[in-house]
This record gives sequence, C-alpha cells and structure tokens, in this order.
Amino acid sequence: MSKNIYAFIFGLLFGLGLIVSQMSNPNKVLAFLDVAGNWDPSLVLVMVSALLVLGVSLRRMRSAAGVPLLQDREAEQQSCEIPKCGVDCQLVIGAIIFGAGWGLSGICPGPAIVGLATGIPGFYLFAASMFGGFFLFNRLHRK
Repeated sequence: MSKNIYAFIFGLLFGLGLIVSQMSNPNKVLAFLDVAGNWDPSLVLVMVSALLVLGVSLRRMRSAAGVPLLQDREAEQQSCEIPKCGVDCQLVIGAIIFGAGWGLSGICPGPAIVGLATGIPGFYLFAASMFGGFFLFNRLHRK
C-alpha cells in the first residue's frame, strides 16, 4: 500500500477521533479550559488516550531497530530517531502564544482543519490566520 493511502487512512482516523470526542467543538473545549467556572473534565480522557497511544508508539519505534515502519522498500535504509530537545525561550514563548490562541478560540490546528468541513466562518478565519502564521514564520526564518 502507498504511503499516501496510509496518510489518508490515519488522517481520516484522526479527524473522526476529533469529531467523536468533540475536540472539534470549540464550546466543549472552552468548557474544558474553564476550570474556575463550569468545568467539563471529559476531554481529560481524550488527552490520556492520546498520551497512551503516543507512549506505545514511541516504545515501538525504539524497539523497531530504528527503521521507519512505512519506509519505501527502494529507499535507502535510514534510522528513525526520536528528537531530544530541551526547553528554551522559543519553546516557552511559542507555547504561551499557542495556549492563548487555544484558550481564546477553543480551536487548535487539528480541529481547525476538521472544522473547515462544517462551513462555520470561525474555522475559516482560524485556518487562514494559522496558515498566515506559517507563511510569516517561513519568511522570517529563511536562511
């Protein structure tokens, strides 16, 4: 099977998971973030599930002799390294900006892409702003 088919299947699975868990519903997310008011803790299960899948995946990657699972047979054998990085100023500032955007809108990048299918204008505005940020970042960090 082609890598593009796998990418489509995994993307579809991810999108369906966001819809079923209501992570693509900004009101549900804002209720989760409202710990001082009418807090809705149900999204904790979504996050714990995601962390469990990540943990199992990382363990599998480490034990798979460093070879990517979906690597092309013709491609040169390359190792699949899990990056190790520390906390720096850029990471902290980026996390603050991301968290502020998420807290104000109730939308983050994955649900924003899923939300484009709903036709709700807020998702289009968010996605346009997100891609504008990508473009600005690339313009400012060209070497």
